[in-house]
Amino acid sequence: MKSPFEFGGTVSDNSFTNRTKERHRLYVNLTSGINTILISPRRWGKSSLVERATKDIVAKHPEIKVISIDLFSVNSEEEFLSLFARSVIKASASKASEWLDIAKDTFKKLVPKIVLNTDLGDISLEFDRSEIKKHKEEILNLPETIASSKGIKFIVCIDEFQNIVHYQDSDLIEKAMRSFWQRHKNVSYCLFGSKRHMISDIFNDSSRSFYKFGDIMFLAKIERSEWIFFIQERFKGTNKKISFENAELIASQMQDHSWYVQQMSHLTWLQCDKEVTKDIVEEAFEMVKNSQLPFFQQVIENMSNTQINLLKAVLQNEKQLTSVAVMTKYNLGTPNNIRKNIQILIQDDIVDKVGEEYKFLDPMFYHLLKQTFSA
Repeated sequence: MKSPFEFGGTVSDNSFTNRTKERHRLYVNLTSGINTILISPRRWGKSSLVERATKDIVAKHPEIKVISIDLFSVNSEEEFLSLFARSVIKASASKASEWLDIAKDTFKKLVPKIVLNTDLGDISLEFDRSEIKKHKEEILNLPETIASSKGIKFIVCIDEFQNIVHYQDSDLIEKAMRSFWQRHKNVSYCLFGSKRHMISDIFNDSSRSFYKFGDIMFLAKIERSEWIFFIQERFKGTNKKISFENAELIASQMQDHSWYVQQMSHLTWLQCDKEVTKDIVEEAFEMVKNSQLPFFQQVIENMSNTQINLLKAVLQNEKQLTSVAVMTKYNLGTPNNIRKNIQILIQDDIVDKVGEEYKFLDPMFYHLLKQTFSA
């Protein structure tokens, strides 16, 4: 029997949880031509939300085509432009045989080398490196050009968008993107990524080209009551039973973190025959914790002693980190060192400031830290 819980990738329709307001907002934005930026910590469900919202859009608006691009392994502007062009052309028609004609009819200045593999249903575009940057306008305007000529609309979804800052002369590509994309009337852009603070810097810094490019959505955690209902319903759908209390225990142990709630629910479901007991939930918790232990150890090994000491202070809910008493107790170094280290931990999405307190973003990191240093 297939597990009713999913994690590790985007979540399918049956395993998608709530996000009703966010889905509606994203749906309205993207069908209204409003560019949207999604910001949240890693593994909180941004990609799944985008996938679900765009599925809703395509189901009701067949004239809208969705272009999905992931920049995770795209390391240069040339690679980006090539991937962007290829993705736009592939989304423009359902048949591979039409892609070649679209490429030939659309490009006026650039002369790409086009390789069409009909067996794999894929298209490869190659450009002369000296020409691709010179005529980047043609590629960046490609979705608007094709949309206008074919009487369709595009939604361009770009994951790991923050990776553009690593490209050589990244400020120039940012300026070019903004300059052309802001004029598009038949294209909406949805931009997001796993490095929350890098994404925030791109769109919230008034000195950057993408400042006020669109509607910024800060994705919050799913409410615990929604998780409890979801977990119980998924168990019920596979003829298994979990009590309200045990479903709540899963959500609370994982601090309502989307990825971990799905993982722990899956492992609980896997160990259960007919009805979940508290022992099964606790066993699933230990399995999740053990699966994350190597990653936790790797992160800790790469930290300085003062950073680790700072984590110990946060673990103990210390609020006045630069007070003499706290600095002395935990050997945190100087106030400048503390400010520098806390900024590093925030940039790495290990902790975040909530009101006057610092909180761990990864629940398993918190549990493993507590297990390691609270003895």
